[in-house]
This record gives sequence, C-alpha cells and structure tokens, in this order.
Amino acid sequence: MDEGTELSLSIAHIVQRLKGSHLHSQIERQAKDCLHRPEIQLESLKEDVRSFLKTSGWEKKLQNAIYRELHIQLPPSHPTAPLEHLKEPLAYMRKAQASWEKRILKSLNSMSTELGVPLARKRPGAEQKELINKWNEMGTDEPGLNRFRPVYAPKDFLEVLISLRNPNHDSCEDVSARSHWGLIQVPLNIRDIPQLRQAYTELNLSSGQLGIDDLAHVHPDLFENDYVQIGKKVVVEQDSAAAQQYSRRGCPTGLRAALWALILNSTNQLQDMMHYEQLRAGVIQHNLLVDNLIYKDVKLTASNDDYYFVFEDFLYQVLLCFSRDTAVLEHFKYNSATPPKSYLHGKVGDEEYAVVYPPNGVIPFHGFSMYVAPLCFLYNEPSKLYSVFREMYIRYFFRLHSISSSFSGIVSLCLQFERLLQTHLPQLFYHLRQIGAQPLRIAFKWMVRAFSGYLSTDQLLLLWDRILGYDSLEVVAVLAAAVFAFRAENLMEVTSLASAEAVLADLSTLKVIPLIQIFLFATAI
Repeated sequence: MDEGTELSLSIAHIVQRLKGSHLHSQIERQAKDCLHRPEIQLESLKEDVRSFLKTSGWEKKLQNAIYRELHIQLPPSHPTAPLEHLKEPLAYMRKAQASWEKRILKSLNSMSTELGVPLARKRPGAEQKELINKWNEMGTDEPGLNRFRPVYAPKDFLEVLISLRNPNHDSCEDVSARSHWGLIQVPLNIRDIPQLRQAYTELNLSSGQLGIDDLAHVHPDLFENDYVQIGKKVVVEQDSAAAQQYSRRGCPTGLRAALWALILNSTNQLQDMMHYEQLRAGVIQHNLLVDNLIYKDVKLTASNDDYYFVFEDFLYQVLLCFSRDTAVLEHFKYNSATPPKSYLHGKVGDEEYAVVYPPNGVIPFHGFSMYVAPLCFLYNEPSKLYSVFREMYIRYFFRLHSISSSFSGIVSLCLQFERLLQTHLPQLFYHLRQIGAQPLRIAFKWMVRAFSGYLSTDQLLLLWDRILGYDSLEVVAVLAAAVFAFRAENLMEVTSLASAEAVLADLSTLKVIPLIQIFLFATAI
C-alpha cells in the first residue's frame, strides 16, 4: 500500500472507533447546545461551532483521544490480510502462543477439578454482605490459600521462549558465532547501540535529567526549577503528546500522577467511576477461581515487599475488578494472545456454550500484582488507580507475558538484552555461559515485571517515565544489560549460577538513569 492509502485506512479506523465512544456523544451534545449562543451565525455555522469546541477545550480532548488510538491501534496493513496476521505476522510465534495458552488453561482447569473449586459461583447473600463490609480491609481476610498455586511463574514462561525456533531459518547462515551463545535463538530485528542512541537522544549525557544529581552540565537546582515550571504548563495545557515528550527526561514527583494520566488519556470522568462501581458489584456478586490466584499472588509478592505491603487492600480491589472487566478484551485485537475460553457446566466442547474466562481474558501469573503496586504511590482514589493501571496494561504490560515478534514484546527484549551483552561485554557473557549462569536466566524475572519489586520505588518510577515517554519497553532490556555492565567486575569472579545471582540479588541501591545513560552513550562502539 502507498502512504496515502495507509493514512486513509488509519483515519477511517480511528473515526469508526471514536464514533461509538462517550466522548463522541459529549462533543455532539456540546455542538448542539452551542447553536443557541449569540456568537454562532448561520452563514458561518461550521467555523463558529468548530471555534467554540476549540475555545471550550473539547478539541484538545478529541486530539488526546486520537493520540491514544494511534498508540494502541494495529499498524496499517493490506485490507484483505487475515486478522491473525495483524495480531502476529509470524506463524511460528502464533503457534507457540496458542500452545502456551492451552497449557495455562489446562493447568487452571486441572486446579479446579483437583480442588473441587468451580471456576465461578454466585456468592450467597451473607457472603456478599461480609465482602461489602470488608471491601477496604480485604488484607485482614485470610481465605485458605495453601491449596492454590500460581498457574505459572516467569521461569516456566522463559523455558517456552528458549524453545522457540523459526522453521524457515537456517542458523548456520548466521555469520556471527555469538548468536549461538544466548538462549534466545530466533531471528528478530532489534536495535543496536547506535540505533538506540538515535532513538533515545534525550537520554544523552549532556541533557538535564530528573533522576540524576551530579552528571548534568546544568546545575541540578536550576534545571529542576525550570523543568518543573514547564511540567506545570504541560499539565495546564492538557496535551497528551506534549506530556509524553516531557516524560522522556523524567517527571517531577508532584506532577507525575497528572502527567501519566494525561499521556494515557485516563480522564476518570463520571462514567469511568460508574464503570469501576459496576466491576466492584460484579466482584461482590460472584466468586471466581482466579480470585484465589490474585489473593495468593499478592500474599507471595507485594505483601512481603517493604515498599508495597501497605497497599495490599488497594491491590485486591484493583485486580479483582480487573479480572471482571470485559473492556480489556479489546486489546486482543492487537495482542498475539487469544482470550481463554471455558464452557458452561455440562456443555464442554459445545462452542455455543463457550465463555471467555476470566471475563477480561487474562489469567494472572506469579508476580502479576507487581504491575499495579508502584501505581499505588501515585493514585489514592481506587477508580483513578484502576483506570491508569488498565491503560498501562493494554498498552505495555500485556507484551511482557505474550509470545510475539513485537519490538516491545518479551521475546525481542530478551534477544536485545543478550545481543547488547554479547556485543559490548563478550568476555563477561562467555564467562557466565561457561559456568552455567546464562545472563538471561538471571535478568528474565526483572524484565517480565518491568523491574517492579526489584528497584527502589523512586527509581522504578523514573524508569517507567521513560517507558511512557518513548512508548516502548526497550529501555527495560537496556537497563538489564546496564546492570550486568555495572557489576561486571564482580561477575567475572563468580564460579556458579548461585554466586552470580548473589552478586545481582539486591538492585535497590541502583540509580537507573545514570546506568542507562552510561551504557548507551559511554560504551565504546
């Protein structure tokens, strides 16, 4: 397709999506109401209405909604291309993802059968009342969780990624023997350091950055004061594109919540609050098997974390509501995954009685609650916290646990991490490989959680600023490689996987932005 056709298709797709939105009906109502205003003239009706929508702020809201659609829609492709090709162009990736989904669903169904716990049941009236009373202190309720186990952990997922092979690719064609050093053996197009430098120019060593005390040429106090003033203007202007650009150099603590919500176009209007309340009602009315997996995960992860244990109740509220939210199913249009299905009792195999389970199509795994935990530092209103988390998930986090060829997908991130280390620290990579401590086996758990639970919260939020600012998870792979580079001297002395893990066990003292900058811009090419 030529550029003109691609653009026309994109515009038509966005118009179609926005036509059914609440924003469309609001703008339509505003346009009708403004017809009674004295400044609206019949002879210049179109221009006057457009001018009114611009001055009253509705044009900016429409721009932000379009900007959001541009970030989540499928890339333009041939009109006759099958939907599965749009979700994931590589057949072997689709096959691997489908096989992995079957395995997860089988594990969930086996748990249901073995424990005699139905996938879903209606709560009796007394149980509903009890849950309503305990809604804000669910952490004190201790359901019997010993029988439940996570459906899978990141290390299980890593084994699946390691086994990926492209049947059409002859590995002996690779000119570099280094490609055989790593665990990921699929040929994907990933960026090297020169390309990353070009893409992440705002992170260069001479630019002022929030998150660095002593490396910028500008005095930190002067830079921060000016930078905060610009940030305030961006928030007042309510421009998603400007907020995203601003976030590339970090968000001030006092403005981060507003800036992230603006980038994600998470408005938390009355209909968003009502939607959250409907989801809450769904949690109170029905008990799902995955609720136990959520309880178990929070207990195993966030409840034991020095930073996040205080948010235990918030995590239950958000994740239980998330599991019921059918609006999340929308992201499967551009996700390589397919929502899992179960069957109504006694109707197994009959497609007429197949239902998506859980309702949002996402089965939680060990560590899933850590996607929400850092956001609790920014938002103390449950409906706002919920809407920001959902948007973060359908833009970024889903890519960390689905098999795809996306450059922000977990397969590409693993490959990029390995390539960066092989290219720039070959001795270290070879040494770790020789002692049975493949670097990816250590770094995978960091990347699959986008470092949540491993970095101190202030550093994690600075990292996530850049994920939002660059609309990419690539920086996660870069940081993982930078951590190995930073600890390279110690790692060269280790003699086993256990001792390598011990060297990298505590990342809570790291300053992430200087690490990324030095790795990207001070590494010899």
